[in-house]
Amino acid sequence: MLTHNGKIFFFFYEDSSELEIHPKSLEQAYLLILDEDLNNAGKLFKELDSPRAIWGEVLVSVLQGFLKKYPTYFQIRNFYEIDLDLLIKNKKVSYVEHLLGALEMFSTLNQEVYKYAARVMYENKFYSAALKYMNISKEIYYNDAELHFMLAKYYLMVNDLENFYTYIGECLKLLPDYYPALKLQNKIEGKYF
Repeated sequence: MLTHNGKIFFFFYEDSSELEIHPKSLEQAYLLILDEDLNNAGKLFKELDSPRAIWGEVLVSVLQGFLKKYPTYFQIRNFYEIDLDLLIKNKKVSYVEHLLGALEMFSTLNQEVYKYAARVMYENKFYSAALKYMNISKEIYYNDAELHFMLAKYYLMVNDLENFYTYIGECLKLLPDYYPALKLQNKIEGKYF
């Protein structure tokens, strides 16, 4: 955990106590977000020259409730999931709501964004939200082997073996050599590689 201004934050790692935050850095900009100083975070992101800083500008505008510029497919792929997780772990509920509220628009730029949100929700034990976003993702792009694997894992967790086998089967139909699915299926069936 990281302490700043008397507050304790989760900052990308379980133990970030040794992390040094340098002035005018990406880390400082993210710390400003967690400290709810979006205006200064946005200004700092604009001063920095990196793909993450460009995404940071988009992130700040979404958190402020309006989108000033659209992210790219790769920005969404590379950063959405990480930042959503960071905000959840730091209990920034209104920021999480804003990022989730941007899903529909982001899905026009990256059809996998609902899957990314589902994965974060699943890993943070918000299972009903995870299932909701997986189902939306399935409607947008059904032929995603990873999504079917995620659904199989969900149904295994809730002990629904019929749906587990349905989705593990769909996954392997799309990508027969998908190692995580083969490994999980064999584990459930008592087979070992």
